[in-house]
Amino acid sequence: MLLLVSAYLPVVVLIYLMTKKRSLSASKALPLSAFIAYLLIVFVFNFELRLVNASVISALLLALTPITIIAGAIFLFRCIEVTGALDIIRRWLNHISNNPIAQVMVVGWAFAFLIEGASGFGTPAAIAAPILVGLGFPALRVAIACLVFNTIPVTFGAVGTPIWFGLAMTDLSPVLLQDVAWKSAVINTVAAPFIVTAALALVVKKKSQLKQNWLFILLSTFSCTLPYLLLSQISVEFPSLVGGGIGLVLTLLMANYNIGLHQHPSDFQYSMKTSVEPAPQASLFVMLKASFPLWGTTLLLVVTRIPELGIKDLLQLTSPAWNISAGSLGEMSISASLVVKLEHIMHTSISWQHNTLYVPSILPFVIVGCLTVWLFKKGSLVSVVRHTKNSMKKPVIALFGALVFVNMMMLTEEYSAVSLIGQHLANISGHYWGFFAQFLGALGSFFSGSATISNLTFGGIQQAIANDLHLNVSTILALQSVGAAMGNMICINNIVAVASILALQNSEGYILKRSMLVLLLYGLIAGTMGIILA
Repeated sequence: MLLLVSAYLPVVVLIYLMTKKRSLSASKALPLSAFIAYLLIVFVFNFELRLVNASVISALLLALTPITIIAGAIFLFRCIEVTGALDIIRRWLNHISNNPIAQVMVVGWAFAFLIEGASGFGTPAAIAAPILVGLGFPALRVAIACLVFNTIPVTFGAVGTPIWFGLAMTDLSPVLLQDVAWKSAVINTVAAPFIVTAALALVVKKKSQLKQNWLFILLSTFSCTLPYLLLSQISVEFPSLVGGGIGLVLTLLMANYNIGLHQHPSDFQYSMKTSVEPAPQASLFVMLKASFPLWGTTLLLVVTRIPELGIKDLLQLTSPAWNISAGSLGEMSISASLVVKLEHIMHTSISWQHNTLYVPSILPFVIVGCLTVWLFKKGSLVSVVRHTKNSMKKPVIALFGALVFVNMMMLTEEYSAVSLIGQHLANISGHYWGFFAQFLGALGSFFSGSATISNLTFGGIQQAIANDLHLNVSTILALQSVGAAMGNMICINNIVAVASILALQNSEGYILKRSMLVLLLYGLIAGTMGIILA
């Protein structure tokens, strides 16, 4: 009982600190919760001190991944701003449609769907959120909406990684794995109209716009999810990528021709930035130039993520080119593609790896940002770097705390605090587990910030629970995959990231509370579908 209480305590403390009336910022709440988790792991769980400290070092190094992604995203968006490209994109979107529903669906839903299918790593919200704020939508509402939008495509994530790699530990046959993929897509396709509507309700000014534009919302939603559903029957790599590409094209066409859109001038005055401007529509060349940061980023992500093109393997070469002695800290090596590894940290089995060129930071964000400034011959890279540096001060502290917290809670997978919580929840629900399995998947993403890691952590546990309770294994694992995706909206790393990119101060607790309400709706729909599919 003491171990179980100790497993729950850091989670309860963290949620309380971030959601109470006078909530603490993530940069304070996360380090404090991480310290509590550290003490409990050492003095209650009695893990070896050297192992715990090695895990802390690993966590601090792991924080480099989200830190570089956030810094890269801030850098890119600042380049888009200072070059004037954002103003041209905004005018172009207003010429296609100045309906706010259409703009949010194009950028926040369809475009982000495509980016998730290519990259993962929380990239969709990092790109879509600042564009929507640039269009005049309120930053706090945009942050929550983008987190909610970035759930449905996460099940298949970056070229199917959460499925084919995340569930690798379950040793499923190819046929059963495809069945898991298809059931996951069915659940998400049914949930999508509700989740998309909930996201729109968070960001649009007039709720009547949802009713007036319901046909466009449904058509745009299904233009992504129906190809996604069909592809899930034959492949796990491309449902999100191809579904997002098809959905983006169809959504743009429907917005341009006002299909399913309610046209009334008063609906379009969301802010001064989204009002119809008298400026003439930009030429095709000007538009291609201004949108280069978007299509250039997308193109680089796709090219570097599809294994068949060969670039992905080059960026992930791990064969050491240089070996560096790190003493008792571990054995460090750097590969020709700048993959940095630190193995046997403090003489334990814990290791760390950072794929410098594969993590979406330098490539594509920084590269595309620099090319944008060069292309426009406007703006100063020095000022962009200074802005990025100033914006990263608090997020760095928060992310260090977040990753230490996560590593403490997940230390030694089988006996970790997270596993104890998962097993306890399964024991409480018993044969009703088919209605609740998705929440364990969400718990994994809440901690780890990754649907893939959630599936790796809980896939085997879910399979064992299904076998013990004589439940349908593919359905339970589908619920795990859906839960890992829906947990993306409450993931601490993602919340800190989007709040940092939009320069929102002390807003993480508010974002978490609002996102949690949508998570519950998503979970109820998924649970109901799980019962039907079983």
